[in-house]
Amino acid sequence: MGFTIGGIREIRSGTRRRGRTPECTTAAEFTGLWGWDVVPGARASGGACSCGRADCPEPGAHPLDFAPRVPAGATLDEASRAWAEVPGASVMLPVGRSFDVIEVAETAGRRALVRLERMGLPLGPVAATPEGRAHFLVAPGTAAELPHLLYRMGWDDTGALDLRGLGSGTYITAPPCDRGGLGPVRWLRPPVLDGTARPPAARLLLGTLAYVAHRSAAPA
Repeated sequence: MGFTIGGIREIRSGTRRRGRTPECTTAAEFTGLWGWDVVPGARASGGACSCGRADCPEPGAHPLDFAPRVPAGATLDEASRAWAEVPGASVMLPVGRSFDVIEVAETAGRRALVRLERMGLPLGPVAATPEGRAHFLVAPGTAAELPHLLYRMGWDDTGALDLRGLGSGTYITAPPCDRGGLGPVRWLRPPVLDGTARPPAARLLLGTLAYVAHRSAAPA
């Protein structure tokens, strides 16, 4: 993608020099370094959403409809111009183009992550939300294939698993932005230059994720 660790330093030092916001820096790292689109997202305070809708179903946890998507490859200047139109907006990542997401309970996600790392399997970024969910970034197209993949692995009753796929048309809040006024999203496994551009195939992780999710949900 043409960026290096030095590129990260340049983005961050540029932020300090020009007084740009942390959201601009975050957005530029995702677009310039990882090749992901970003979208300005709503914030929540006291239960009220910055989108202005009194009946907002997801306060502080959705893209701003009137804000344009900032495409992969956008520079810090381009991200800054976009965020200047919506000061204080969070950074959200559209799912379905560069990656899909497998979502599980954070407790199960942490246990599965330890197992997967010990097994030496390829892993992409993993995030944890303040609602207690873990997001494993995997190859795009996973969400549509997930029921079939689980069935082939012997999970007939997938409804009993606290596991779901997020695909095209959904968005996740990017670390370290606040989600829903509940607190920041955090990386459990941050993006790395060698592996983020090509997230792993879901089938490599799914057996472990499903097993741990099932065991975590089982009565003690």
